Amino acid sequence: MFDTVLVANRGEIAVRVIRTLREMGIRSVAVYSDADAGALHTRLADVAVRLGPAPAAQSYLAIERVLAAAAQTGAQAVHPGYGFLSENVEFARACEAAGVVFIGPPVAAIEAMADKIRAKQTVMAAGVPVVPGRSEPGMGDDEVAQAAVAAGFPVLLKPSAGGGGKGMRVVRAKEELPDAIAGARREARASFGDDTLLVERYVGNSRHIEVQVLGDTHGSVIHLGERECSLQRRHQKVIEEAPSPLLDTAMRASMGRAAVEAAKAVGYTGAGTVEFIVDADRPSDFFFLEMNTRLQVEHPVTEMITGLDLVELQLRVAAGEPLPIDQGDVSLDGHAIEARLYAEDPARGFLPQAGTVFGLVEPTGPGVRVDSFLAVGATVGTDYDPMLAKVVAWGPDRETARARLVGALGRTAVLGVTTNAAFLQALLRDPDVAAGKLDTGLIERRGEGLAAARPVPMTDYAAAALALLLESEPGGRVVDPWDRRDGWRPGEPAWTVRRLTAAGGEPVEVAVRGTSADAEIRIGDGVVPARAVRQGDRLSVTFGDQTTGYVVVHEGDAVWLAADGHVTAFREQERLASSSGMAAGDGAVTSPMPGTVTVVRAAVGDEVAAGTPLLVVEAMKMEHVLTAPVAGTVAELAVTAGQTVALDERLALVTPAAGPEQQEN
Repeated sequence: MFDTVLVANRGEIAVRVIRTLREMGIRSVAVYSDADAGALHTRLADVAVRLGPAPAAQSYLAIERVLAAAAQTGAQAVHPGYGFLSENVEFARACEAAGVVFIGPPVAAIEAMADKIRAKQTVMAAGVPVVPGRSEPGMGDDEVAQAAVAAGFPVLLKPSAGGGGKGMRVVRAKEELPDAIAGARREARASFGDDTLLVERYVGNSRHIEVQVLGDTHGSVIHLGERECSLQRRHQKVIEEAPSPLLDTAMRASMGRAAVEAAKAVGYTGAGTVEFIVDADRPSDFFFLEMNTRLQVEHPVTEMITGLDLVELQLRVAAGEPLPIDQGDVSLDGHAIEARLYAEDPARGFLPQAGTVFGLVEPTGPGVRVDSFLAVGATVGTDYDPMLAKVVAWGPDRETARARLVGALGRTAVLGVTTNAAFLQALLRDPDVAAGKLDTGLIERRGEGLAAARPVPMTDYAAAALALLLESEPGGRVVDPWDRRDGWRPGEPAWTVRRLTAAGGEPVEVAVRGTSADAEIRIGDGVVPARAVRQGDRLSVTFGDQTTGYVVVHEGDAVWLAADGHVTAFREQERLASSSGMAAGDGAVTSPMPGTVTVVRAAVGDEVAAGTPLLVVEAMKMEHVLTAPVAGTVAELAVTAGQTVALDERLALVTPAAGPEQQEN
C-alpha cells in the first residue's frame, strides 16, 4: 500500500478522500489555488502545496504543477477525485511517465470512454444497447444540424468530451439550432478544451439510472447495484438515490450485467460508473449513455447501502490488490438518498451565488451523512463549480430515508451564501418524488412551484428585531443607555420602531418595547408578548405560546437568521445604501450573478428589440444570456469580453424607443 497520496482536487471530494486516507494511515497531500488558500481540505491534509492562481487552467488543471507537487512531497500515487483531471488521458499518461500511480483506470480505458463517440462504438460491439443518433467525430456545424434534423426533434446536443451536463443543449426546433450549437461548443471548449459534439435522440419521458462497477488488475469486474439520478436540472443531477425505485430484481441484474460487459470491453480497473437512459414507461428498454471513468459525486448512496468504502477500494486496486469481494458477496441494505447543496438562488433562475460563510450548521442524526468543505470564514467564489456539500440520508426503506433527508436539510444552515436547501426540501416533498414517480423532466415541469422564494414570515421579522434588541442590552455591543434602542426611559418603556427589509422586499415596520426577556412586538395592529434567548449562534424566540429556534449571525449591517432550511438576511432600512441605478423597466441591464462577461453581442448605438441578446455572463461554468429589457437604443455598454462583474452591477442601458405621443411632440 502507498505511504503518501496526493489528492489532485478541491472542495468536498478532496475532504472526503483525505478522510479515508487518514483512516488507512496514509499520509495525505492537498493542493490548492490562491482562491482556496486556507480551505478545509488544506487544513485536514498532512501537507498542502500551492499550485498557482485561481483559474483552474493555472492550478488544478496544470498537469506539470500537480506532478511537481507530487515529486516535492514524495507522493507515490495521485487521487484525482472527480472533475478537473480525473478523466484527462494526458494526465494519466503523464503520471505513468513520472512513475506516479494514477488512481483510476488504465489510459486505454479512459481513451475509449472519455470520447462519447468512441465509447458508443465500443459498447455496441460488446452487445450493449445505445441511444439512436449520430456520433461521428469531427462533425462541423452544418453536419451537426443535418444530424439533428434527421434524428427528429427534440434532439440532445452533447459534448463528446467531459460530462456533468456541461455544454448539453436540448433543441426542440430547427430555428434553435444555430444558437444551440454555438453555445454548446463554447461551453464545451471552456469546460473540457474540446468542442466536438454528437447528436442523440432526446428521450423525453426518461429516467437516468447508472450502475457502479469495480474492476481489479486480476481480471475481476463486479457491480454494486444501481443509482437513480433522474431528478436533474439542465442535465445536472440534483437528487440521487440507491437503489432505484423503478427496477425490480430481474431488471437490476440485467442492467448490472450490461454494465459489467461495458467495463470489460475496455479492460476497466478501479471504480467507474456506466450510465443508462431508461424509458419510464418501458423499464426493460434501456440504452447506454456514457461511462464515467472516475468516482461519481453520488457515490455515498452506494456506500451507505453496501457498507463499502469506494475510495478505499480504489486505493487497494491501484496498489495491485485483488477485490476483497465477488459478485455474490454484494448485498443491498436499505435505501439512501443524496441531495446536492449548491451556492445558487433558485428564485433567480438558479444563478450561482458567492459570499463568505458567516455561520454554519451541518446536520447530524441517525442515518445522516454530510460530505462538505464548508467552514466558518470560508469564501465561496465563482471560479469553480457551485456545489458546496452533499447531504445524504439512509433508512431501512425509501420513505424513511426521504423523511430523514428532508429533516436534515431543514437543519442545514449556511449563513452568508444563498443556497438551494429550501428548494431541495420542496423537491423531496413533491408527491411524485415521494411516490418514486421520477423522470428527468420533472423539475422543469414543476418550474416556479418548487423554486419560488418563500414569503418571509412576519415572525421572522420579529425575531430579527429581537436579535437587534439583544445587541443593545448589557453584554451586547452597545451599553450606553442613550444609544440603546429598546425603548428604555424613566417610567413606562416606549415603542422603538425598526424598518427592516429582507430578500429585496419592501420595508416592514416592527415595533418593540421592553427587554429581550420580557418584550412586546407590534407588527400592524397586533401586539404579541415575546421573549428571546441567545446562546452563541443559537437564538430561541417565543411569540405567545410558540417557540422557534434560529441560527443567528450579525455581520456588518445585516442580521442573518436561519430556520427550517430557509436563510434570510435582514437589514434596517436607514442603513441601506441608496441605489442610483435605473429600474429594469427603464432599460437598465444588470448582472444577475457575480461572474465574467464572455460574449458581447451589441454596441452602443444599436437599435434592439425587447429580448435581443446583448451579453453573456459566465460563472462556475454556467452561462446566462442577458437580453434587452425594452425595445430601443443601446445607450451604454460598460463592459468588454473577459471583464469580471459583480452581482447586480449595471452592464448596459437601453434607452426605450419613443412612444407615439413623444414622437408627435
